[in-house]
Amino acid sequence: MTTPATSPDPERGDLLAALADARAALTSSVRGLGDEQAGERPTVSALCLGGLVKHVTATEEGWLNFVTEGPSAMSFDLPDGVTWDDLMTGTAREVPKWAIEREEKFRMLPGETTAGVLHAYEQVAARSEKIILALPDLSATQPLPDAPWNEPGGKWSVRRVLNHVIAETAQHAGHADILRESLDGRQAT
Repeated sequence: MTTPATSPDPERGDLLAALADARAALTSSVRGLGDEQAGERPTVSALCLGGLVKHVTATEEGWLNFVTEGPSAMSFDLPDGVTWDDLMTGTAREVPKWAIEREEKFRMLPGETTAGVLHAYEQVAARSEKIILALPDLSATQPLPDAPWNEPGGKWSVRRVLNHVIAETAQHAGHADILRESLDGRQAT
């Protein structure tokens, strides 16, 4: 992962540095693994190391798209006749494409490689940094997309988005430490 470029203000620099640290903690748990190991699920959880990196990559990319494009970048539309209750209880007659894609981000798919997953993450990280450095104001807000987990009528600032992405990345870095230790005994340093 890259070290954040010089920031126009200390807060932005601090946020970018915190995100870079969380990314480094996550990717250090994956480095040195073969493709098969990155896809293994060594615990009762469905999580694998490569899937965690894919998920965090998609999460960061999605939230930065939200910052630049607004709620349309994060559409959670349901198929006709499907309700949120149907989806949450597993009784939906059709699962929305976004939900299927979200599940696929938690595992290594055939043909995916550890190097490819890490490279995609590095590209998203570089794009995110450019966006954050170019934004005139971290207080700028966007309305949250309609979804049952979002406050109706809620808005998030760029600052809040960055804090969310940092927290999400750090949380999954902790999961990655446990998975890596379960795979080969290597402990985080």
